[in-house]
Parts: sequence; C-alpha cells; structure tokens
Amino acid sequence: MPRLLPDPGPRRVVAASNLVHTLGSGLYLTAGVLYFTEAAHLPAGQVGLGLGVAGLLALGVGVAAGRLADTRDARGVYTATLAVRALATLAFLTADTFWPFLLAVCAAAGAQAAGLAARGPIIRRYGGERPQEFRAYLRAVTNVGVSFGALLAGWAVQSGTPLAYRLLVLGTAAAFAASAAVILLLPPVTPRPAVEGPRWTALRDRPYLLLTAIDGVMAIQFKVLTVAVPLWLVAATAAPRWLVAGSMLVNTALVVGCQVRAGRGVTSPAAGARAYRRAGLAFLLSCALFSLSAGTPAWAAAVLVLTAVVVHTVGELWHAAGGFEISFALAPEPATGQYQGVFGLGAGLAEAVGPGLLIALCLTWGRPGWYVVGALLALTGLAAPLAVRLTGRPGAAARPGPAVVVPTAARVRA
Repeated sequence: MPRLLPDPGPRRVVAASNLVHTLGSGLYLTAGVLYFTEAAHLPAGQVGLGLGVAGLLALGVGVAAGRLADTRDARGVYTATLAVRALATLAFLTADTFWPFLLAVCAAAGAQAAGLAARGPIIRRYGGERPQEFRAYLRAVTNVGVSFGALLAGWAVQSGTPLAYRLLVLGTAAAFAASAAVILLLPPVTPRPAVEGPRWTALRDRPYLLLTAIDGVMAIQFKVLTVAVPLWLVAATAAPRWLVAGSMLVNTALVVGCQVRAGRGVTSPAAGARAYRRAGLAFLLSCALFSLSAGTPAWAAAVLVLTAVVVHTVGELWHAAGGFEISFALAPEPATGQYQGVFGLGAGLAEAVGPGLLIALCLTWGRPGWYVVGALLALTGLAAPLAVRLTGRPGAAARPGPAVVVPTAARVRA
C-alpha cells in the first residue's frame, strides 16, 4: 500500500487537499441521496430527475474550466471550483422543494466537473517526470478518503434523523472548503505560453475524441459494483446481503494497494491501449461470473461474487492506468486542462446513462444481460489500440492544428 502522503512539498499539498476533498465526497456519495429523500422530503423521482439534469449540464463545464486553467492560474481556478462546491453543498440545507434542489445540485455537479479539469494542469506541473503515476497515486488516496467518508456517513444513515443528515451536509461542505484552503498552500501555477491555432484544439482532435468515447463506454464499469451488483445480489442470488458492503471493501482495498503498481508498466499510449484491452477481457470474465451466481447455493454465490469482484477490480486498475496515460500523454502540455475536460466528457456520459443501462440489461433481462455488458466492454477495449494508432504518433500528442511538441517528461509513464 502506498504512503498516504508523499515527501514535503507541492505533491504533499496536492495529496492532502485531495484526501480532505474525497473525505467529503465519501460523505456525500454514501448518504447524499438519502438526505434529499429522508431529511428534505423530496420525492425520489424528483431527486433522480434533478441529478440526471445536473449530470448532463455539467458535461460542458469541464471543458471550459480546463481551458481557463490552461490560460490562467490553475491553482486559483481549482480553488474557486472547490469553494463553489462547498457553497452549493451548503445550499442543500435550503433545498426542500424541487427548483432550489435543482439549482443546488447543478451548481455542485458543475463545480465538480470543473474541478476535475482544472486539477489537470496542477498534476502535470507538480507530478514530476511522470505525472500519470502521480495521478494513479492520487486515485489510491481518493479511495482512502472516500472509505473514511463512507464510514462517517454510516452514522447518519444508522441514526436516520434529520439532524444527523444535516450534520452530514455541513461536514461535506466543510471538507470541500478545507480542501480549498489546503490547495492555496501551493505556489500559483503560471500558465504555459499559448500556441497559435484554434482555441478549442481538444474539440477538433478527432482521434482524441474517439479515445474519449472509448473511455466513456469503458467507464460504465464503474457503475457495475455500485449499481448492478447490489441489486443483482439482493434480487437474483442467495448470497448474504453483507456482501454488498463486503464487495466494496474488497474493491477499495485492492485499488488503494495496487493502483500505482498497476500503472508501472503503462509507459506509453500504446501500452495504455493494451491496458484497455486487458481490462475489457477482465470485465467480460467478471460479468460471466456475476451471472453464474444466480441459482446457486448461498456459499457458492458468495464465492462467485467475491471472485468476480476481484477480477472486475483488476480490470478497473488496468482501465484507470490506461486512461491516465492516454489522457495525459496525448494532450499538448499548454492545453492540459482543456484536454482533461474533454476526456472527462466520456465518464460524464457514463455517469448519466450507465445506471439505467445496467439495470435494464443486468436486472430486467437477467443473466443474458450480463453477457451483453461484458461483451460491450471487451469489444470496446479491443478497439483502443486501433484508436491510439489513428493518432499517428503512439508516443506523442495528436496534433489537430499547428505542431505542438509535448515534452518528453509528459510522454513517459510508470
């Protein structure tokens, strides 16, 4: 397992800010929806509609924020996104009808998408010779923070009182505000000199957009363990219900302990594409194992589910490692934020359509639906090497306009 914080310096500041931020994310991800239904007393249908609208509106925000971070102080832009997210979260306390709720969740979702893009130039500036590896390290830290946040949120869920849920919201907002305060300890990030050519180069980079689409389809896998498996386990198997939490704990522990190691062999976009291919095959196998858990004795179902979770997590590690490499190495350094924002569009679409798609296939259709999901992810992974070759330079950034040379440090991956 990697150390929680690196040596003193900018990386430690970024990691500490990330840890505090994801602690708040863990609080919200675990019990945020329950706050709106149990404490704010909003109908579940309105909550689902509002979150869906917020997710769709947030898609374009990341691209704009990423470009702003490229041309301004990325630290200041990222700090602003954290502050807006903290204020939007506080607004949840007044969201007892649909329209205030919709405005608050749209602001929060937009700030989240903007923050992910704005953080890209910071990671590239302070990530050392291989910022992709530092990004993998931050993902391990993220899982630690989310896990602790989930444990704290469990108290609010167990209590079930409006006061407990309101304290949860306050804690979430405080975590985002504290994360903003920590990131201010970084020196300002001076933008790189602008290059001549179209302003929105990432949106004109067709090979990169194709890779974004591939990553978006693959990103559906992130909803398998959080949406499909809990519902499948309860509705279609005899496995004990504690496996819902057990599955997430196994997944989190493996990500925390293995994400950095999984990326050490992914040292070029071509290697990243091969990681996508391996990930797709792992998802195909895990989906088959999940499907076989139905109609078996409880002990057999538990073994199949836990084995499937381990296999799925191995695929998740490869998918993440490949995504870190491709998204950074094929992005011109002066446009890192913009490219990171574009790459996040795929994951944003997966966030919006993934749950409904998985429920329709895996729960409504049943066992055959699992095979369809596995085949979709496997075929998508197989397409990644061809998409990388279409960039023309597997080891350098695609050049949609004037030639932009990406420094060697930005192309190396561990």
